[in-house]
Amino acid sequence: MLHSDGKTARLAPRLVGRGLHVGYGKAMVLRNVDFEAAPGEMTVLVGANGCGKSTLLKTLARVLHPQAGEVRLDGQPIHGMSTREVARRLALLPQGPVAPEGLTVRELVAQGRFPHQSLLRQWSRDDAAAVERAMAATDVSAFADRAVDSLSGGQRQRCWIAMVLAQDSDHLLLDEPTTFLDLKVQVDLMALLARVARQEGRTVVLVLHEINVAAAFADRIVMMRAGQVVAAGAPREVITPASLRKVFDLEADVIPAPRTGRPVCIPCADGMDKVSLP
Repeated sequence: MLHSDGKTARLAPRLVGRGLHVGYGKAMVLRNVDFEAAPGEMTVLVGANGCGKSTLLKTLARVLHPQAGEVRLDGQPIHGMSTREVARRLALLPQGPVAPEGLTVRELVAQGRFPHQSLLRQWSRDDAAAVERAMAATDVSAFADRAVDSLSGGQRQRCWIAMVLAQDSDHLLLDEPTTFLDLKVQVDLMALLARVARQEGRTVVLVLHEINVAAAFADRIVMMRAGQVVAAGAPREVITPASLRKVFDLEADVIPAPRTGRPVCIPCADGMDKVSLP
């Protein structure tokens, strides 16, 4: 649906967190956090190390249980749903996943189809097609029969992302998926995930450290500090010198990218004006 100003109407969020208080033992990490992600959008969580980004992602994925508040997936409390039902609707890629020794790329990607299997529904042509599509989309088809542990870090990361895509869930949650990837591969991956969101109408939520990469592709940015959401909205709205100072303790200029108008962060290091460059 388009508004009169030409902007696409935002669909109702299907993944929602309200009043989330989450911690590890007595150490509270998230404090009264509200969050929502809508279909057809890529939402990126950014913030300094230890601010609670990964904790929020795990809570949204039902890995962690909030001490207060709740997460709703398609209107249902997610912590009351079965693991298999959640897996059919939501795919999670955590940080630093490790494949069993000797597992091939095709075998790893095929594990993404596990939530769709049952005693009455065994492996099918649809499953095989989903695996092939996911490998092609992430450019890992060429080494489908190689062991995952024989690949480079970047190649392995693309295999894990293929597994998530093969799951064919409506909601994709990925924790730092661009780790180990060269800049060009990061850009290609972000473009792929943006297409998955906007063209297929899926909900994509990422944790990223690269603020400029996030700004270049995200529909919404959620900025966090000390377990709370500081700002949330379109990149142009929330990536400002003031927000970067508040969230990262970073002095930076923010300028529009020449081609897209999206914000670009240029750090201003202390004493930089006194450094003589060749």
